[in-house]
Amino acid sequence: MSIAVMRCKRNKFISDPTSPVLNYLKLVPGHMKLYTIDEIASETEIAGGMSAEDVTHVVKSFIRSMRRILAKGDKVKVDGLGIFHVTFSCEGKEEEKDCTVKSIKRVNIRFKVDNTLRLVNEANATTRGAANNVEFYISGKGSEALHPGNNAGGSDDDDEVVDPGF
Repeated sequence: MSIAVMRCKRNKFISDPTSPVLNYLKLVPGHMKLYTIDEIASETEIAGGMSAEDVTHVVKSFIRSMRRILAKGDKVKVDGLGIFHVTFSCEGKEEEKDCTVKSIKRVNIRFKVDNTLRLVNEANATTRGAANNVEFYISGKGSEALHPGNNAGGSDDDDEVVDPGF
């Protein structure tokens, strides 16, 4: 399996139109699929000994429990996946008495990936074919660009896409 990327040009500093224009890679839009719990449960049923309905029930139960734990301000560590925790942003106030919980404007759930799940670019990996290696290829019209696994890149006649920002 490979991940399609494409070349784009944008200013080095997006907000400064006078900054130099550089080439960047970004994911090709529309090449990714969003998996639902039911689809993952079906894949798990094929690979394991549980029915898809059982997997779905367990995952939904896990999400309910995780929501309750995070709402208490605690962290949730899922071995092999990572740690979920709550953060928030608030406005600074000059007076201490004005700094209240009403100052909190946004609450976020953050995720820190577990080291065993970290992915590595296959082209830069020290161990070829490892489980966490990801292979990328440049999508385009060039003959080299269409072949996943060819780390040569693309050719000069690839479609260049101008994108002012990510």
